Amino acid sequence: MSGLWNDFNDAQSNTNLIPKGTLAKVRLTIRPGGFDDPSQGWTGGYATRGSTGAVYLNGEFTVTEGQYARRKIFTLIGLYSPKGPDWANMGRSLVRGMLNSARGISDKDQSPQAQAARRIGGFADLDGIEFVARIDVGSDAMGEEKNEIRAAVTPDHRDYAQVMGLAAQHGYQPPAQPAPLKPVQQPAASPVPGRPAWAQ
Repeated sequence: MSGLWNDFNDAQSNTNLIPKGTLAKVRLTIRPGGFDDPSQGWTGGYATRGSTGAVYLNGEFTVTEGQYARRKIFTLIGLYSPKGPDWANMGRSLVRGMLNSARGISDKDQSPQAQAARRIGGFADLDGIEFVARIDVGSDAMGEEKNEIRAAVTPDHRDYAQVMGLAAQHGYQPPAQPAPLKPVQQPAASPVPGRPAWAQ
């Protein structure tokens, strides 16, 4: 006897990875680790200190729309490593990209407004931030492949506006207040059998 539920040789492997290079709008949730160092500006309990002495933000990035909506990607944002400055520099670079992406700023923009938009009052300002991410594939502690976020996409990228859901615009502008909705008048058309009312 051979059938779909007897022979699984042609079943797809369930790696469940989002393809490397995919652009997606994501929302960052910082999973608090309870580690503070006010001299570094790390307050509010957002930072986590690992067993090696490394300090990081434990990021949970949720895809907000599109094909992979509601998928979660877990990535650490480096703040400090006893091995040297590289991990912290990568973390700072990622946060700069996130701020540029979320606030609609070109990475090349050095105007006072752009510089102000790249400053935060604390990690609470990053918790809940939405931006366009380039999804990557890395490996976990067990050597298994997993999705990661190592870079944000800024308005300089040709697909930024489409992924972010904005008309192409440059410069950070606060969201406009939505205009009040006007009632839409339905045309007096004869109903077409089998079509829903909204499609008439």
